[in-house]
Amino acid sequence: MLKEKFDLTGKVALVTGSTRGIGKAIGDAFEEYGAKVIRHNTKVCDLADPEAIEAFFNRLEAEGSMPDILVANASIQDKFPWPEFPLDVARKEMQVNFFATVRMFQRCYPKMKAQKWGRLIVVGSVQERRPHPEMIGYSASKGAQENLVRSVARQVASEGITVNNICPGVFYTDRNVEALADPVYGPKVTAAIPMHDYAMPEDAAGTALLLASDAGRYITGATIVVDGGLGLPG
Repeated sequence: MLKEKFDLTGKVALVTGSTRGIGKAIGDAFEEYGAKVIRHNTKVCDLADPEAIEAFFNRLEAEGSMPDILVANASIQDKFPWPEFPLDVARKEMQVNFFATVRMFQRCYPKMKAQKWGRLIVVGSVQERRPHPEMIGYSASKGAQENLVRSVARQVASEGITVNNICPGVFYTDRNVEALADPVYGPKVTAAIPMHDYAMPEDAAGTALLLASDAGRYITGATIVVDGGLGLPG
């Protein structure tokens, strides 16, 4: 019985940034459990361009492929000392990481409301709570995403739609490969994690599957931290 609750057969899932890293692992898991997964990268739709987002969703609507499940995973991050952080870079990060998420929620909502079933999931970051001092745009955008989740979740819970946030810690993805390979920095990072290891992309897939399926139907407005204990006090 419990196994059946994880089944996604017949569901359409859009996972942004799903051709590599965490997004790919989530897309692979959804496909394994029966979903039709729409794979996204910047070539499919550049989230920095609001018009491209509209065109992308217009196409999905015309094809009858509007998502039952949305995972807003794609994001960008830049690193500058905060007094020198360019505002144009900050604006682009907010567009890709936050405003695009808002618009995708809005475009997915009518179908989900009509069928009384939907899943809106964002992939946040440990920086929601532990901001990197040189990534003020990224950490601010992820904090905004977390608040978006809490706000929307309360408003759509009675309509069969859940809204949740997955908060990854240190994951071994192409974004972090170089840093984690550094013989000084890499061990320093893992030493700070209670599990003394970084995560692999697949370590987020089980959480996403729970939140996307009927097994997680009673979870909404939540931030689920997947960080090996990094955020624990002490």
